Amino acid sequence: MARVDTRTAVANELIAATRTLSAAGVDSARADAEQLAAHVLGVDRGRLLLADPSADFVDRFRSLVAARSERIPLQHLVGTAPFGPLTLRVGPGVFIPRPETESMLEWAMREVGTLASQPNPLIVDLCTGSGALAVALARHRPDATVLAIDDSAAALEYARHNAEGTGVRVLQADVTEPDLLRELDGQVDLVVCNPPYIPVGAPLEPEVAEHDPHHALFGGADGMSVIGPVTALAGRWLKAGGGYAVEHDDTTSAATVDLIRRTALFDEIRPRPDLAGRPRFVTAVRGRGPATQRKQQS
Repeated sequence: MARVDTRTAVANELIAATRTLSAAGVDSARADAEQLAAHVLGVDRGRLLLADPSADFVDRFRSLVAARSERIPLQHLVGTAPFGPLTLRVGPGVFIPRPETESMLEWAMREVGTLASQPNPLIVDLCTGSGALAVALARHRPDATVLAIDDSAAALEYARHNAEGTGVRVLQADVTEPDLLRELDGQVDLVVCNPPYIPVGAPLEPEVAEHDPHHALFGGADGMSVIGPVTALAGRWLKAGGGYAVEHDDTTSAATVDLIRRTALFDEIRPRPDLAGRPRFVTAVRGRGPATQRKQQS
């Protein structure tokens, strides 16, 4: 009987929480309610109704639901965010990694796989934020040296925590500095970047507009102000044949392709979609010289 009562109590709290979150405009109300309950109970979502809640479960759960109904991000409330194979520590002061970037991660993992015969490749993750791409690539290729760069001290605190036990080196620096790390010229095998790329003034959900750091979101009036400088760095740092991937706003795919093409440094410039089919990132391969023949593929 006690087990039935426990299941009923948790189930009733989930129903009430889902209604509260739906009324607050949270699209993923049921899923968020379940994740908050699982966080309080210390179990996986699939075992919610099998858990034995402590005496303070209801108070703690309702407090988190109230915070989520104020549109505080779920990830801030539970302290973590999933990204590909990882669970990353996140919170105020760092951009929360999104599923949209996982498509670029999959491409980068395949690209790193083509370097199988090359020991100790060098990978650079620009605008690393929480270290999502850097840590995932370091775990995928443990022999690689991965350099994670961001100019936010707050974000890099999360990146350092997430990178513990990996080969990731964390560096605070401004990626728009044209002379950054000249010693890397022609030495890097792969550059990835998820820069600030939202055009200023674009409408955003409250979770994003009020809680993600604006410095990590906005890329100037057209969303392109950081993409140009990081493309220049990639062109300078990459070895011939090295890979480059940069994420962009879903309105600026053509502009990103054109920008990379105009450098006259890259081959195989390709726009690519995210998991939802929206244009999300562009990949390219460093050519062998400034006059290299460029190849465009759709």
